[in-house]
Amino acid sequence: MKKIHKVDIVALIFLVFWMGPNPTTLADQIETKKVDWRAPSGGRIQEIRYRIREQSDPSSELLKTRILSQPITANIIDSPPVDGFVPWVAITTTDLLLVYMETDAVPESSVTGQFTAADPQWDYTIGIFDTGASAHVINYAASVELRLNNDTYLTDNEITIAGVTGQVDAWVSFPLGVFIGGLNELDPNETPDGEARLPSPSSLMGQSNVSVLVGQNPGSNPDLVTAIGSPMSVFYTTGIRNDSLVTAVHHGQEYTGPAITLYEADDETAPHYPNRVPLELRPLGAVAVQYIPYSIDDIFNMDFTPSSPSVIIGTGSQSLFFVHSVDLAQGGYSALDKSRFMLDTGAQISVIGDRVAARLALDPEDWDFQVPIVGVTGEAIDAPGYYIDSLTIPAIGQWLEFTNVPVVWLEISSPEGGKLDGIIGMNLFTEYNLILRGGGLFLGEDPSLEFQRIAGPLVGDLAPDPRDGRVDLLDFDVFSAAWLSTTGQPNWNPDTDLAVSGRIDLADLAVLAEHWLTTSLP
Repeated sequence: MKKIHKVDIVALIFLVFWMGPNPTTLADQIETKKVDWRAPSGGRIQEIRYRIREQSDPSSELLKTRILSQPITANIIDSPPVDGFVPWVAITTTDLLLVYMETDAVPESSVTGQFTAADPQWDYTIGIFDTGASAHVINYAASVELRLNNDTYLTDNEITIAGVTGQVDAWVSFPLGVFIGGLNELDPNETPDGEARLPSPSSLMGQSNVSVLVGQNPGSNPDLVTAIGSPMSVFYTTGIRNDSLVTAVHHGQEYTGPAITLYEADDETAPHYPNRVPLELRPLGAVAVQYIPYSIDDIFNMDFTPSSPSVIIGTGSQSLFFVHSVDLAQGGYSALDKSRFMLDTGAQISVIGDRVAARLALDPEDWDFQVPIVGVTGEAIDAPGYYIDSLTIPAIGQWLEFTNVPVVWLEISSPEGGKLDGIIGMNLFTEYNLILRGGGLFLGEDPSLEFQRIAGPLVGDLAPDPRDGRVDLLDFDVFSAAWLSTTGQPNWNPDTDLAVSGRIDLADLAVLAEHWLTTSLP
């Protein structure tokens, strides 16, 4: 049972003086860290630039005040990471369509049809379980592996995919079977080089009669991101276990992500968690997952070849999952009860749009960090990032409350038209197990996101190895050895980067102070 004690003020004052003065006194500095993160709309983030503010900045004085006075509050996530987890899944395809003239996708509890790949145990592909994608996308490299890049499976119709910085064309496929499973379905010990095998492809779940987007040969541009979109998750209950991370190697590339399990919507064996965020499909009025046939106007010359991929469709355009309400606050300003926040499991970052940034009085030039986002065409834009005071998602049971929350300011188009207020990304859920319950189609129950906080390592417990379950002077000794270091320096210790900024400074000391003398021991 975790015990929480009051911070020893005398000890903390001693800690601050032990550290000595912060030499960053001349002017703000920019430090760059190389990363590989997934952004919304198929974007990639390959570096992050942190602004290291001068000591005389009032925020530094505020930080020192926080070190000495901020109370420890249970059940609140303080300073989530900028980047969250990636929900990787193994993907295979079959040649099965339902019947001619039928446009609805059909959920399948096991694989049906003949595999398109030569050897499905090895020739599968890996993509993202992405609720922010309105259609399934198979990139060019994966289409070669699955043997989809030919006239047997591809129509002559093209769709333009709009990204953060541009747009790219993709082929529309004939109806297929698409089946997925988490990395936990793979066997990593089948070859000397660690290549993971898919031992039982027929045990995967998915859907038949679904049209997907297939990437064209990208040439000099980045390839598309392979993603299994909301047309899959709307039919299933999906478990995402962050307390059970899995690593697998496929074609020499290593993937690490949470264990993911699909359950049929009415499966009583699916886990239940005590807290629940209500979701809804928007635009409202969705009735089915369908592709649009090329032409059905002429009854003597009907053409049911897909002209666009299968999406969740109804009275409006393709529908996606939205969080019902989000509250944000920064420096005395607030943006309350915002309902145009999309839940995007394919985004590692969280995003706010112009309307929310204006309500929070953010300055586009006075950012805390900056990320260049590379889009589908290879072009990049620089997006400012901020640590805002709080972000709260009301829920049934315990609310989700986050403080010192990193968000990126970026305008993203909404399926309802116009722009989103923001995106709830996976950086907010690194400490949670999740159950995404699909639904929201006509006459069905609304979707929801159940969550349960996992028992992670005690924050600030740095020594000895193995950890002793208490935050005390032994941990401070480890922390002080890395003081003012940055990534790549000889004394750099990533375990001490408690504020996840790429530099060990007062922000990390503040986190250590918040957890001073806490223990996970009984």
